[in-house]
Amino acid sequence: MKKRRISIYDTTLRDGAQGEGVSFSGSGRLRFAERLDAFGIDYIEGGYPGSNPSDDEFFKQARQLRLQRAKLVAFGRTRRKKSRAESDPYLKALADSGARVATIYGKSWKLHVREVLGTTPDENLRMIRDSVRYLKKRGMEVMFDAEHFFDGYKDDPEYAMECVGAALDGGAVTAVLCDTNGGSLPSEVFESVSAASRRFGAILGIHTHDDSGMAAANTVEAVRAGAVQVQGTINGYGERCGNANLCTVIPALVMKAGVDCLCAASLPRLREMSEFVADLLNLRPDSKAPFVGGSAFSHKGGPHVDAVRKNPRTFEHVTPESVGNSRRMLMSDLAGSSGVLLKAVEVGAGGLASKKDAREVLGALKEMERKGYAFEAADASFRILIQKVLREHRSFFDLEGFRVIIEKRGKDVPCVSEATIRVRVRGESEHTAAEGDGPVNALDRALRKALLRFYPEIAKVFLTDFRVRILDPQEATAAKTRVLIESSDGEERWGTVGVSGNIIEASWEALVDSVEYKLFREEEKARAIDGKKLRPKGR
Repeated sequence: MKKRRISIYDTTLRDGAQGEGVSFSGSGRLRFAERLDAFGIDYIEGGYPGSNPSDDEFFKQARQLRLQRAKLVAFGRTRRKKSRAESDPYLKALADSGARVATIYGKSWKLHVREVLGTTPDENLRMIRDSVRYLKKRGMEVMFDAEHFFDGYKDDPEYAMECVGAALDGGAVTAVLCDTNGGSLPSEVFESVSAASRRFGAILGIHTHDDSGMAAANTVEAVRAGAVQVQGTINGYGERCGNANLCTVIPALVMKAGVDCLCAASLPRLREMSEFVADLLNLRPDSKAPFVGGSAFSHKGGPHVDAVRKNPRTFEHVTPESVGNSRRMLMSDLAGSSGVLLKAVEVGAGGLASKKDAREVLGALKEMERKGYAFEAADASFRILIQKVLREHRSFFDLEGFRVIIEKRGKDVPCVSEATIRVRVRGESEHTAAEGDGPVNALDRALRKALLRFYPEIAKVFLTDFRVRILDPQEATAAKTRVLIESSDGEERWGTVGVSGNIIEASWEALVDSVEYKLFREEEKARAIDGKKLRPKGR
């Protein structure tokens, strides 16, 4: 494909916000818009002024934004049937929003014209033309979203084209062809966009939904067929199955299709952008997401790990760093000695250097996994395992015992959990108790309370995820339980694992590993600082 420039249009704040579980706060919207601008997005669709108070408030506050590169877009619809554009309140809200650009949607499928709008095909064309013309007269750059274009094209190709033509006649600078139902195939999209491109030239955009899992592929095919604008959302958030995922589409176009865009230089910050938005929405990132997911560059099978060690190109289609990601070696009973060595380096256990050491760790790993442990998402527990096998591990405290009580004081009263714990730290016995929302939360609080006097740094640690897996459900209540805990100190995240027939004991194992990993990391940082102080100047 000949290299050419396209524009990127983000609709996360509007179309993405229609997705299940997606809700932006007022300040979150503004922060997100600023981040998109810094990333190099060309157009930021802020919402639908006139339709709800939160969108109106956003556009009011957005007047204070100092966007350097992006243009803020207000979204709306065409005028009502048998009315004047000048008197339509929604079009007036667009014009008064303060945004420099307006995108309006209109029908391009006769099924919708007749059964949804309840009007004639000719009146629909006038609605499109009049609405664009009005906004253009109000000094706005206008884009037209041809809703259901691909379904309309299958039903009546000429009418779908006439809808696009009506928008361009009214003064639209871009006509965006929408796969609103998300049901088109890449071959259909390529054919339809090619036909529209031959007729109208390089003024087309593409907006796809993922109901058939084809949104990214359809977007790439539309660009290949002549589209010069790509619409989508960060992480693919959106109604039903979501929109085209810009975190997939942008690197695919830039790194594989030879297309240029303003944000191409920001690709090394792509994963950071993806995780920023997920955190903003309090949603877990998709570990399987292409390019930016935590598993996108993870390797588990022994032959794969060995090949990547020799040449990463053998099993990686792009370099992880090019999209801000990193390579991960997953530890399991499928791993070989090469995988153990690479993983040891990855988690910072540089002392594991010999193949003999690697074989010992691999043997211990396989024995642990036979018991039900899994270390793919438990890097911290894997590092502690290495230290134990190599006899380099030391405990920061020793358990003398704990007790957990769960009490329900009435039918409609929530359960109360209390944990009592006794640990020995630096020769002293510490006995504490704490309540929590559940038994694990209570145990976590009691442990922190016992250790805080000796290790104040653990005050920064908090649990970000807690997952439970029943390993042998056929055993019913006697089944083994695997607990995976993810922890963070605000700077680093780490995972730990515990396994037992008792869920509390399994949780305890994972909690201990989590705390000890934090304390071990603090010791490492202190040694590194001391090393720098002792290093002669000029070295």
